[in-house]
Amino acid sequence: MGSIPSAVKHCLSYETLAQDYPWLARWLQEEKYGAICEFPKTVKIVEVGPRDGLQNEKEMVPTEVKIQLINMLSETGLPVIEATSFVSFKWVPQMADHVDVLKGITKSPHVKYPVLTPNLRGYQAAVEAGATEVAVFGSASETFSKKNINCSIKESMLRFKEVISSAKQAGIPVRGYVSCALGCPYEGHIEPAKVTEVAKMMYDLGCYEISLGDTIGVGTPKLMANMLQSVMKEIPTSALAVHCHDTHGQALANILIALQMGISVVDSSVAGLGGCPYAPGASGNVSTEDVVYMLHGLGIETGVNLSKVINAGEFICQALNRRTHSKVAQATVKS
Repeated sequence: MGSIPSAVKHCLSYETLAQDYPWLARWLQEEKYGAICEFPKTVKIVEVGPRDGLQNEKEMVPTEVKIQLINMLSETGLPVIEATSFVSFKWVPQMADHVDVLKGITKSPHVKYPVLTPNLRGYQAAVEAGATEVAVFGSASETFSKKNINCSIKESMLRFKEVISSAKQAGIPVRGYVSCALGCPYEGHIEPAKVTEVAKMMYDLGCYEISLGDTIGVGTPKLMANMLQSVMKEIPTSALAVHCHDTHGQALANILIALQMGISVVDSSVAGLGGCPYAPGASGNVSTEDVVYMLHGLGIETGVNLSKVINAGEFICQALNRRTHSKVAQATVKS
């Protein structure tokens, strides 16, 4: 303030103004943080429990249990339920019954039931079984790509091109997954630029939505923000989703940051089931129950009935003889 008298400096100080005019302090805070706290009015939940949640189970889950789980989830108001994966049973034995599952479920007209397809052969089998939406899964880590789908990132894009081209001709939407968006079990830190590069390639090939996955749950809000800032420069926010594992207890915090940045699609798994066969140390996905509870607490609409999701989670946990990973369910369901 230069040569302004000290008495005037005192009168113009932030502390004095805030004390004399409380509304001014509140206004300044709103101006500073208001944009960050503007959450989307609605969020689409993509339920991945029947596929990503069960694929890592060591004991074979009976087909009828998988079908019953999906049928129960179909009654919850969830708009998307990933039903199964058309991968080779040699790589993921738990998904060997994919045809029976997809044909056996009672499909609701208000729910989409995408299935995972690693290549053209898997895509063709899925369509023959009645799939009306599919997903392809890539990786931002070269090593993880080779471990997970047995090919390099470049080679994976050639496979995806075949699938997406065929899907376009058939009018079948394709979703894309990018694994290891916040870290890799083999390579460690993954640069946001690499995530952006892979996500952009998949989006340009024709994936209508790109799900960015923290496959081993090592992400923090800062890492999430940095990664999203990079990706959002190349892909519309409306075409992005987040897929968080809760290995280090950071999933909800990471999702909150994503919401603040405009993301309105969140993947989650009933009862927090999940893990990846090719990601050592990766625990389950963030639970659908906990995500829905947080979203509703923020005043965000999901169309999901939380009580019915908790019931579905209780069913699958009893079938697997294990306790739910959902904090909300643990606090709600009486033992």
